[in-house]
Amino acid sequence: MEYMIQTQNLTKTYGDFTAVSHLNLHIAKGRIYGFLGPNGAGKSTTMKMLLGLVRPTSGTFQIDGKEYPKDRSEILHQIGSFIEAPAFYGNLTGEENLKILQTILKLPPSSVEQALKTVGLYEYRRRQAKKYSLGMKQRLGLAGALLGQPPILILDEPTNGLDPSGIHEIRTLIRSLPQQYHCTVLVSSHLLSEIQLMADDVGILNHGRLLYEGTLQGLNQYALEEGLPTDRLEDTFLAMIHEDNLKRGEQT
Repeated sequence: MEYMIQTQNLTKTYGDFTAVSHLNLHIAKGRIYGFLGPNGAGKSTTMKMLLGLVRPTSGTFQIDGKEYPKDRSEILHQIGSFIEAPAFYGNLTGEENLKILQTILKLPPSSVEQALKTVGLYEYRRRQAKKYSLGMKQRLGLAGALLGQPPILILDEPTNGLDPSGIHEIRTLIRSLPQQYHCTVLVSSHLLSEIQLMADDVGILNHGRLLYEGTLQGLNQYALEEGLPTDRLEDTFLAMIHEDNLKRGEQT
């Protein structure tokens, strides 16, 4: 199997606190990888390390065969990202906001139109961003990530704060991206039911350590063997986190 993202013992510490511990991820090319974990598990820190926003304490990673930190600049040019709430100039239109990014990234003007059409915002391209609904702002953030059709997308909580209709729209869009853009998607979410409908593979993180990595079908088999609930991904996930916390001597 060809991997687009691989990490080797990736670790990030802040003083005595370990946010990410010896993490070994294997994210296959052309697939959607759901990154799961409770608050503070280390998901966002991991994504920020892959984007070069946070420097690892130890360990390394490769993206599309390029090594960090040696090929840091080349790596960044291959990634489109959506980290936390996207920030825009409210008095500018959606189109104008994307044109700023397009200029910075030195992309052709046609990339803005294509991204807006992909996320379903072309009709609203001349509306001020401050007049966009939350769902439209999330889609504009995705449009920014899609500029230039990068081979890798890193999306942190892209459905955060949306109503069920908006969640469905974003999920359907993300699900279509590997086929439409021939890209690989790493996506985190607290909505496990959405990851179950969206992802091909999952990684489950707790206290910075990887508890499971593989397909959803493989997770179901793992849960059966471990005597964990298998009816829903959420039930399996909560049971895995509970078991890990008990091993750590934590009260849950």
